[in-house]
Amino acid sequence: MTGEPDRPEDRLRRFATIWSRAVFPVTSTSLTRPELEQQLLPLARRLSDALKARTFDAAAGQAVGAALVAAHCTDPEALSRSLDCVDAYLVLYCGEDGLQEALRTRSARLQHAMAAGFAGALRERTLAEQEAISQAALNARSTVAEALHASEARFRAVFEGAAIGIGIADLEGNILQVNGALLRMFGGSEQGVRGRKVPEWTHPEDAPQVWRLYEELVRGEREHYHVEKAFYRPDGTALWTNLTVSLLRDADGRPQYQLALMEDTTERRLLNLRLRYEATHDALTGLPNRTLFFERLEKAVSGGNDQRFGLCYLDLDGFKTINDSLGHAAGDRLLVEVADRLQSCATAPGEMVARLGGDEFVALTTGPDTEREVDALADRIMNALVTPVRIDGRELTVRGSIGIVEGPAGERGPAEVLRSADITMYRAKSAGGNRFELADPEADARAITRHGLTTALPAALDRGEFFIEYQPLVHLGDGSVHGAEALVRWLHPQHGVLGPDRFIPLAEHTGLIVPLGRWVLEQSVRQACQWQERHADSGPLRINVNLSPCQLTHPGLVQDTVDILEREGLDAEALCLEVTESALIGADDDLLKPLRRLAEMGVDIALDDFGTGYSNLANLRRLPVSILKLDRSFTQGMQQFPADPVDLKIVEGIVSLAHSLDLAVTVEGVETGAQAEQLRILGCDTAQGWYYARPGPPDRLHELALVDATG
Repeated sequence: MTGEPDRPEDRLRRFATIWSRAVFPVTSTSLTRPELEQQLLPLARRLSDALKARTFDAAAGQAVGAALVAAHCTDPEALSRSLDCVDAYLVLYCGEDGLQEALRTRSARLQHAMAAGFAGALRERTLAEQEAISQAALNARSTVAEALHASEARFRAVFEGAAIGIGIADLEGNILQVNGALLRMFGGSEQGVRGRKVPEWTHPEDAPQVWRLYEELVRGEREHYHVEKAFYRPDGTALWTNLTVSLLRDADGRPQYQLALMEDTTERRLLNLRLRYEATHDALTGLPNRTLFFERLEKAVSGGNDQRFGLCYLDLDGFKTINDSLGHAAGDRLLVEVADRLQSCATAPGEMVARLGGDEFVALTTGPDTEREVDALADRIMNALVTPVRIDGRELTVRGSIGIVEGPAGERGPAEVLRSADITMYRAKSAGGNRFELADPEADARAITRHGLTTALPAALDRGEFFIEYQPLVHLGDGSVHGAEALVRWLHPQHGVLGPDRFIPLAEHTGLIVPLGRWVLEQSVRQACQWQERHADSGPLRINVNLSPCQLTHPGLVQDTVDILEREGLDAEALCLEVTESALIGADDDLLKPLRRLAEMGVDIALDDFGTGYSNLANLRRLPVSILKLDRSFTQGMQQFPADPVDLKIVEGIVSLAHSLDLAVTVEGVETGAQAEQLRILGCDTAQGWYYARPGPPDRLHELALVDATG
């Protein structure tokens, strides 16, 4: 009966068998094939363990690659067959069901590690061999100088049997002897090698010091040198080597010959180049990735004084919608098409395009005139995106937002430049998208500050950096203090006291507004209780607390309010919750239900900023509000004498309507006595503003209330 082994150990042994059969024909060993299989079995087990480990361990793959060299599998074909075997059978025989894609990715990484370990071990083995040969050659230099010495046979055996190339030349560069390994490196033709002098073996990739070191050696000023050097083979292809050249002296110490040892590193170099390419290029689009882009950007921004750079940071508009509606495969095809178009936009010298990840791309231009070139590059990119992309029979419109940063080299680092471009790109996106914007240092600073405040908000609440100021609400009929509105402030360690307009929108965006709003309500209710105790004879002082739209939709709003009122001992009638008119435009019954429950408990609901939200006055009948707070824009015309008659008519009409619906009217922004008197005549109930008092600590309200009680 045939088939896959059932037990893991049997499956592992089967994998080792397949592996040994693959590499045995190209292995220089005296072992039999079953004996080689026994050597490979622990290596197979180590690969299996590394494949299924929780975290990837490259050292395991490197150790297996090095063990192949130790097992005399030093032929490059042995490595190639081993990698093919691991690629085809490791997951099949050693993997687990349901994790195929992840295991194949892990297997590919193990193959890279094996190749690196194999190359490193082979290099160490070769260097050791070179050292031994070099030592043998140095020990035998008297043999070369003194004719046929008795030890020539031993040197000849090393010379001919070495796996690395060896050549001997005189000090004029005439090649006298070469071994078989060196001939094979150059295609096998002895005449093609010995017919040329050493100084003729130049190559465009030669490092500047190569021939300087050579001249020093043949003059007797240097005993040896080691370099990486390329040669041309007879067929025109490149041969890359690790080259060690030593000087051989005669018995009297005079320079006589030069001895060259060559290790063929062409395959290893190609492997390193491939790995380098994979590490610096995007697998999907083939464009340079973030790593390579940062290398180029760092070079561009640190150039000479006469150099400038320009950067376009592109983010596709609405790409998530395409992924969600058509699938990631369609999204990937769209990204490939966009990458091709962007590549065609940056073909001039000093220009490059890269993909940073997701749907984010960058285009870089360098040179002395990037102020003009970067605008032209952005125009080309926008024009390239105009034509729809056809995918699976659908035409997809491609739009993008671009942030542009341009400037002289040497002033900013790459991270700062990219951050500025990113901020500018989001500014273009928030302006409607499908456009590009130029970086603005002031806008960057605001965005950075905004980001810093956003990240600092959670810790600020924990550290107690928020505090509350109270602005009195005054009864227009007799001028008595009716209560106060609670206004939260943030005492920031670096920026000082920040008003709610600086951080409330950030708190709403991050969701922190719910715990912050709960804290404000709790502190305000507690303060109201203290006022009640101090002014028991002059009637209760009410507290007004603002609710954000996010708090309105939070399911714990009603219960939190009830718990706080009961815990602090404040009557519901002493609390007023202010909701902006814009938050209730088009509100359905689900949104209004918590407000209705609070109103039924006795909590007043005030409609804040009334008149700014294109109100449908008929909506007032269904809203559970008991107070209208007129926005200050309605009363600004009353700060002068005579008051604007249009403003008077509007306010008079709103007050009349509110009172007919049993709603009280509060006015914000009262700044003059004439304004306060006019509002009293028009029938407004309460007011607040700098005319009475600016927002301040709770004791200020106590002082004002005390003056009213005694006055």
